[in-house]
Amino acid sequence: MRDFKEAVTDDRVYVFDGAMGTMLYSRGVYINRCYDELNLTGGDIVFSVQRDYVKAGADIIETNTYGANRLKLSGYGLDDKLFEINNTGARIAREAAGDRAWVGGAMGPLGVRIEPYGPTSAEEAQALFREQAEGLLEGGVDLFVLETFSDITEIKQAIIAIQSICDLPILAQMTIQTDGSTTYGTSPEAFTTELDEAGADVIGLNCSVGPHTMLEAIEKMHGVTKRKLSAQPNGGLPRQVDGRLFYMASPEYMAKYAKRLIQAGAKFVGGCCGTTPETIKQIASAVAALSPGRSTVPVFVPDEKTLDVKVTPREKKSEFARKICANQFVTSVEIVPPKGCDPTKMLEQVKLLKEAGVDAVNVPDGPRAQSRMGVLAVSTLIEQKVGIECVTHYCCRDRNLLGMTSDLLGAAGLGLKNLLIITGDPPKMGPYPDATAVFDIDSIGLTNMVNRLNHGLDIGGNPIGKPTSFYIGVGVNPCAVDLEYELRRFEWKVEAGAEYAITQPTFDTEQLRRFLKRIERFRIPVIAGIWPLVSYRNAEFLANEVPGVVVPESVLERMQRVTDKDAAREEGLAIARETLLEIRDLVQGVQVSAPFGRVQYALDVFSIL
Repeated sequence: MRDFKEAVTDDRVYVFDGAMGTMLYSRGVYINRCYDELNLTGGDIVFSVQRDYVKAGADIIETNTYGANRLKLSGYGLDDKLFEINNTGARIAREAAGDRAWVGGAMGPLGVRIEPYGPTSAEEAQALFREQAEGLLEGGVDLFVLETFSDITEIKQAIIAIQSICDLPILAQMTIQTDGSTTYGTSPEAFTTELDEAGADVIGLNCSVGPHTMLEAIEKMHGVTKRKLSAQPNGGLPRQVDGRLFYMASPEYMAKYAKRLIQAGAKFVGGCCGTTPETIKQIASAVAALSPGRSTVPVFVPDEKTLDVKVTPREKKSEFARKICANQFVTSVEIVPPKGCDPTKMLEQVKLLKEAGVDAVNVPDGPRAQSRMGVLAVSTLIEQKVGIECVTHYCCRDRNLLGMTSDLLGAAGLGLKNLLIITGDPPKMGPYPDATAVFDIDSIGLTNMVNRLNHGLDIGGNPIGKPTSFYIGVGVNPCAVDLEYELRRFEWKVEAGAEYAITQPTFDTEQLRRFLKRIERFRIPVIAGIWPLVSYRNAEFLANEVPGVVVPESVLERMQRVTDKDAAREEGLAIARETLLEIRDLVQGVQVSAPFGRVQYALDVFSIL
């Protein structure tokens, strides 16, 4: 390999590896172990992870030594093995890299506060970093990677320590919070300037946040330094589901943002927690076109068989998807599946929708935790017997991961294309409050799962053969009580692979307008929900008993003033039509609910189009 100093100064873009801890855990190493000590007792596992990253196209792999400083190792009674752990870690990485990749000596924070925020002096910190760096240096690293630092004072001591023993390049990476600053409140511009003055050869960011937040910080950093920049984001923000953490950003999403990071000024890109060799493979492929002189052919060992997957373009997934991608205004109606096993009446109602030219039928999945005919069966019956596309709602409440995988593969086999992924209402809301909810994952996790199926992989990363081609939709609530939390969740859904969104029934058009302004940066089509009210009692029910639906006082007052049944229906229809006219230019389409299964109510709303 060339001297890494040349890589710092040339015009190419280089790819780092991804997570080490994530991969070790996935291979059966429990989190109560000292992962750094595996260099001595499980070197074959460490080697296999690093080798997989090299095969995926990584130009730089890091040693498994992030926490291998004296203070952290002493917590495991391993401080006497400090030099051996670091030296061996560097040698394992060197063997895995061969002549295909550089080896970066990974060094993380000490785990204590440095003066003036804690009792550890700058000189003590330098000594602790120096002894770790000495082990890595003798093991044969090509550069040092200081990562996941929050305290600018601490990382500067690490830089001084390394500079005191060698002149190898130093890549210094801070970690930021969702507001763009470190936990100490230091802005990207401020710590970039200080790291530049401290002599870091490359300044960057890693861990803690997903690529979206990191992109904004890199843009700020690029404006205050001429040093090269690096970015290694997490696979999105981790989501905790029943005590387990899931990273939801797909490899494709990470690769898309890798391009944006490069365009913003990053020369080195890779991944941190939650990223895998598949992520790095996608990133390496994505950046090839943006890097002069970089081969567009990923490097693999000769005997490895790669997965040849042809992902269906979004506009070819369904007719519904094609119209949305063509920027056509789409219409859909939400019907209610039958309570029993006879779908005759429902199918008769759906025929009216097809005759009226409605684009799709929305089929809810046990709304309000009620037991009705299964959503996959209903969708299949509609598409086969009526010939109109369905948007199949699919929730996480009733199935575990295995059941959902089986369902979705079956749905793909039956020809269902359009999904609306939802978490699902809890059983206590319905007529069977003692029923058990599963909720292995929520709608964010399920979105990621479906996205993986669309790329030929199950949730465990195993090939499934021909990929599915679902058009992935998600729910969003413009009237959420905690709007900031709703916005965060929506961002996570987009990160996980959402391709369009459908809102809860909308009655406040100004609120919808403000919400759409907040989410326009995500650039996915939004379909607005509309519910034609049939009475004041119906309006009260929606306002008080249906989660996520907000009926403004002005609408309630309008419905309350009308006492005649037919007049009430006309007033509700007028409100729905007014809403449709006001929002038509704001959204990509509408989903109109059919109260009590009467689709003519919904069709009457469309009559103004």
